[in-house]
Amino acid sequence: MYTYDKNQLQSKLADYIGARVPADAWQWLQEKATLVTKDSKQFHIAFAAASRKLGKQAVVLTAEEQTGLQQIRKQLTVTGWAIDRLCRVWLLLQLNSEDEDNYVQTIERLFPAAEMNELVALYSALPLLAYPQRWRARCAEGIRNNIADVLEAIMCDNPYPSEQLDEAAWNQLVLKAIFTEKPLQKVIGLIERSNETLANSLTDYAHERWAAHRKVLPLLWQCVGRFINAHNFADIQRIALSTDAREREAAALACQQSTYAPAQELLKTNTLLQQLVNRGITWQEIAEKLQRNS
Repeated sequence: MYTYDKNQLQSKLADYIGARVPADAWQWLQEKATLVTKDSKQFHIAFAAASRKLGKQAVVLTAEEQTGLQQIRKQLTVTGWAIDRLCRVWLLLQLNSEDEDNYVQTIERLFPAAEMNELVALYSALPLLAYPQRWRARCAEGIRNNIADVLEAIMCDNPYPSEQLDEAAWNQLVLKAIFTEKPLQKVIGLIERSNETLANSLTDYAHERWAAHRKVLPLLWQCVGRFINAHNFADIQRIALSTDAREREAAALACQQSTYAPAQELLKTNTLLQQLVNRGITWQEIAEKLQRNS
C-alpha cells in the first residue's frame, strides 16, 4: 500500500509542523486531521483553508531533520516548501487508505478545482500517497501543465516520476524541464533514467538550437553520455572544442560516462578534457556555475 513507514513519517512531519506554526493554527490542523479520518467533507474544507489558517512562510529544515525524513522516505525533500504546502501534504496522509478506490477517488476529486497552491501540494504528495501505481496517469497529465510552480513541484526534488513513470512519460518530463528552463540538477533520477530514445531527442533538439544560432544547455549532455555513438559523436566533438568552458566540461563528463571507443579515445587524447576529469568536475558543479552566471 505504502512504500515507506507512513505512521513514522506522519509523526515526524507533525513534529516539524508543530514547531513552525502558531499554537492555535497547529491546534486547528490537529482537530481537522482527527475529523478527516471520519469525514471526507472535512478533509476538503481543511485542505482548502490551509493557506488562510497556516500561512505561507518557507519551511527550512536543519540537516539533522532532513536526514531524519530521508531515513523514512528516500529522497524526500521539503526544505523550501511553503508551510501550507507541507500541511496539506500532511493532511493527505490522514486519509483512510484501506478502501483503495474510495481513497483514490477522494484525492482525484481535488485536482479539477484545485488552485495553484493546492495543485503544488497534490503533486508534491505523489511520492507519499498509497497505491503509487494509481497516480502515474495523473503525474503524466501534470507534466502537460503550463503553470511554472506546478511543473517545478512535479519535476524538482520529487522522486515519484523517476520511480513510477514509463519511458515515454519520463522522456516528456525531461524535455519539458529543458524547454521550460527548470533546474535539471534537481530532477531526481535524471542520469539513471536516461535512455537512447531520450538521447536521440535531445541531440535533435541541440541541432535545432545550433541551426538557429542559439545556445544549448550544457547539462543536457548528461542524458546523452551513456548513449554516445557514431550518430552523435560529432556533437560531443563539437562541444569538446567549444569556447564555452561549461560545454567543454560537459564534453569531458559525457565522454567519461561513455563506453563508446572514440569517446574514450577523445578523453585520452584531449589534454584539457583529461585535466577536467582528473580534477573531479561534476554535473552539479557545472549547474552551480551556470546558475551563478545566469
